[in-house]
Amino acid sequence: MAEPLWTAAEIAAATGGTVRGDFTAGGVSIDTRSIEPGDLFVALAGVRDGHEFVAQALAAGASGALISQAVDGPGVLVADTFKALEALGEAARVRAPQARRGAVTGSVGKTSVTQAIRAGLERAGRSHSSVKSYNNHIGVPLTLARMPRDTERAVFEIGMNHADEITPLSQMVRPHAVAITTVGPVHVENFPDGEIGVARAKAEIFTGLEPGGIAVLNADNPWFEFLKDEAHKAGAHVRSFGRAEACDAQLVDFEPYPGGARVKARLHGKALDFTLLQSGFHWGPNSMAVLLMLEALDVTLDDSLASLGGFHPLEGRGAEREIAIAGGAFTLVDESYNANPVSMQAAIATLGARATKGRRIVALTDMLELGADSPRYHAELAEPLAAAAIDRVYCAGPYMKSLWDALPSTRRGGYADTAAELAPQVARDVEPGDLVMVKGSNGSKAGAVTAALKALDVRSAGASA
Repeated sequence: MAEPLWTAAEIAAATGGTVRGDFTAGGVSIDTRSIEPGDLFVALAGVRDGHEFVAQALAAGASGALISQAVDGPGVLVADTFKALEALGEAARVRAPQARRGAVTGSVGKTSVTQAIRAGLERAGRSHSSVKSYNNHIGVPLTLARMPRDTERAVFEIGMNHADEITPLSQMVRPHAVAITTVGPVHVENFPDGEIGVARAKAEIFTGLEPGGIAVLNADNPWFEFLKDEAHKAGAHVRSFGRAEACDAQLVDFEPYPGGARVKARLHGKALDFTLLQSGFHWGPNSMAVLLMLEALDVTLDDSLASLGGFHPLEGRGAEREIAIAGGAFTLVDESYNANPVSMQAAIATLGARATKGRRIVALTDMLELGADSPRYHAELAEPLAAAAIDRVYCAGPYMKSLWDALPSTRRGGYADTAAELAPQVARDVEPGDLVMVKGSNGSKAGAVTAALKALDVRSAGASA
């Protein structure tokens, strides 16, 4: 029988709590909708108090609960469930000293890079990682608390919206290697000093780095020298990736094709030639960062290349599918999970490089948290759209109105105040052979356009009939 993730006594020892009914837990959950049998349910305060859901969690199979007020059923009683979750996460790290830990942050690509690293760690042995985008003050300790005691390697995603958010999370993880994918104008409305404020916030990831740890940094980014200096101040060994010959991982060439790309690179001077299931240009530098991080976490190059070659695009982050409609099919590129000026321009350039029998169409919704310069950032997309020879542009949202106004009439597809109102316009326009990309910030509901296009699939309609 597998060793439990936690016993009630271990939870109590880690959190300073009191056992109320003995139990063991095989997992940790904060959401009754995703409870697995044997999980520990953590009753966090939120819009609703988690204690209201303890009975539901236990009925769904939770073996016990982490609570700060008396409820029926087995549990561990603590003073503060959020602080107890943090303590449980730190205890999980301390009891697994053999685990090599990595952490990833950045303005663009941190989830995809984290998950690509995860794929490499899985090939190399007993591994653990963040799921979805569990990268905030709750997600990071939750991910740590779920780490088995025999873990050999782990990777964590660490995000932020404001200054001073990454520091406590990095100090909780205590990574041996960290990566900053890039720094750009993301969340800038929360930084009065603009992009330099974002760069400083990303550099907070060095504060938790284990002595002599490795910092993997993007040499093509304007903030590279600043980040390198900050990393050196923290005692880190810097590994660089980018186009320059001096980079530890040099991207020599990136050749996209439908459903993938061929990459030519040099790792510490050694020539590499490999393929990806990703066609986005940003996957050139992303793959270099992944190789350096996997190397730092003691994964062999053979395992690293094999895992990269088999890593599929994530839903909402470049996943593609053919949508069958009357007379043929069109290709949908789903980039609906997130957007900012850096990722938007990369995605547009990638679409422009793709061969297609039909038109190149984009449906774009607002990029959020860009502050006072938001109208300018949106309007400036007109230039890369022209350079990529995009045939039709659909826009939704008050900020995207700035782009709509900047577009020539020949490129305009349609505008609406919301993604939900735009969706039927795009759905009516698509034709067989078209290459269609949907991209926008998650908060501006770009997924509504994606859903409307997927609903056109006659194969799905036939299967559900």
